[in-house]
Amino acid sequence: MTGEFNILLAGVGGQGVILMSELLGRAAIADGLRVRGSEVLGMAVRGGSVTSIIRIGDDVHGPLIPRGKCHVLVALEPSEALRDIGYLSKSGLAIVNTTPVVPFTVSLGQRDYPDLARIVETLDSVVSKVITLDAARMAREAGSLLAANIVMLGALFGVELLPIKMATMKQTIEARFPPKVATVNVRAFDLGYQACRQSLQ
Repeated sequence: MTGEFNILLAGVGGQGVILMSELLGRAAIADGLRVRGSEVLGMAVRGGSVTSIIRIGDDVHGPLIPRGKCHVLVALEPSEALRDIGYLSKSGLAIVNTTPVVPFTVSLGQRDYPDLARIVETLDSVVSKVITLDAARMAREAGSLLAANIVMLGALFGVELLPIKMATMKQTIEARFPPKVATVNVRAFDLGYQACRQSLQ
């Protein structure tokens, strides 16, 4: 059994962060693992920040990750990766979708959107490895742009550190969606997984 494994999912409203969290929780339970978690929705319906925490293991007793103890950060939106950077472990990993969701404040000229290279450089100074991938492109390849979150879920499994079995995760995806949607999502999961494995070679 796993002592403690901490995952932080970050994105904005509409990207499917909460769905990812639900799928991870269901799969962990199916594998007999102890799971705790919490969510911060903020102004999610307006494209605001959404954060979800999944903590797995026998030594986990609370829903919040202690600062410096996050093993893997999955950011569906690049700039959101910086918001919770203080939770990352120095030996941890960050998986970042390179497709930005530019806030309306940037469009109005009230704020600047950070450069992707700068985001990666900042993360790289904190964690042991930063993996970047174009989840939107892979989702389209899988058959639906809406599957970008499942691409990122596959990438999370691509680090091959999770105590959840990959077969269990795929079964959970197949059980959650109608057959046609499930097929697209499993394809998206596989593309994310493969992209992550290639990045780690």
